[in-house]
Amino acid sequence: MKVIVVGAGILGASVARSLAMAGERVHLLDQWGPGTGTTATTFAWVNANRKLDPDYFRLNVAGMEEHAKLAHELGGPQAYFPTGSVHCADSRNESWLVSSVERLRSLDYPAHWVEREDAVRIAGDIRIPDSITAMAHFPNEGYVLPERLLSNLLADARRHGAEISVGEVVAVHDDPGGSRVVLAGGETRTADRVVLATGRWTDDLATRSGLDIPMMTDIRRGSPIVGLLGYVTSPRVDLRCVVHTPSLNLRPAAHGRTVVQALNLNSGVDPKAPLSADCEIARAIVQRFSRLMTERNPSPEIEPRVAIRSMPADGQTIAGYASERSRVYCLVTHSGITLAPLLGRLAAAEIVNDHTQDLLQAFRPTRFAGVRRSELNITRATRLGEQ
Repeated sequence: MKVIVVGAGILGASVARSLAMAGERVHLLDQWGPGTGTTATTFAWVNANRKLDPDYFRLNVAGMEEHAKLAHELGGPQAYFPTGSVHCADSRNESWLVSSVERLRSLDYPAHWVEREDAVRIAGDIRIPDSITAMAHFPNEGYVLPERLLSNLLADARRHGAEISVGEVVAVHDDPGGSRVVLAGGETRTADRVVLATGRWTDDLATRSGLDIPMMTDIRRGSPIVGLLGYVTSPRVDLRCVVHTPSLNLRPAAHGRTVVQALNLNSGVDPKAPLSADCEIARAIVQRFSRLMTERNPSPEIEPRVAIRSMPADGQTIAGYASERSRVYCLVTHSGITLAPLLGRLAAAEIVNDHTQDLLQAFRPTRFAGVRRSELNITRATRLGEQ
């Protein structure tokens, strides 16, 4: 079987690898090249922490387990770090953290309270502010270095025969007996199946292809899909796990660097206005970061980046064929880092063996059939740690 996978982010690379490992002929296409979309701007926290929907929670827990399995199979530099996470709350957020810990414990999701000394030991070289009143440790969580994981997945896909190239797909068509994609220059390529793993561009491509895959597409100041990340290049920090505080979230990056996130600053981000290292938002991140450092650094170097989230219109993952008779398989999720290895394996199994996977049953794109977009229940992550 020949399969064209459109989109070479973490999700497309995962399904391409799984398909190639199953012996299928795989061609992975991306309009700019691998990892240049949402995968390049992600906090990359592997978790099922704030997944309130039972089916979505179950899917994310399985996604966490899949990362552990993949780490033993995949070659290349270490990309997945099961270091756990530490969540800190002050008096304003303590009740929220307490309810979260209680809910997760009731679901057998490992979570326990820690004292300040233990929190510092687990988290590494950061200062927990005196205003923090409660700290919880989630030992089964972790983080990913997205660029490493993507590189390792693509290398393994190539080893199993996948072809990877640059090309902008402008339309996808279901034909009797197969599918075809149309490239920007007019070239047409045929396949037995096509996988759409095009992230936040899915809505536009699907519409041009006569498919109904509704996404949140409002890219303007205040939109819930517009986010902000800060990439700290100096000082180097011995951060040992993902850390959530009321003002800033942090995760380790390569070579002692840090990625930071302040969700309550997102509403001030204008995606049309370039962010500079000395803009007001960047200065706010610098101040928050400096307060968490054990040693005062007069001028932390932080590069702010706008991150546009890949969010289906109802906030839930999309996985499955566009319709009952379609040969176009759609994969879109907001939890791309946590779910990519699992979704790649499960989607490949459905495509290759035509066997439905129970974990994906609640996430079929056919759920949107006959539903007006204005009627969809949009999920908005607004609290620190709820992404």
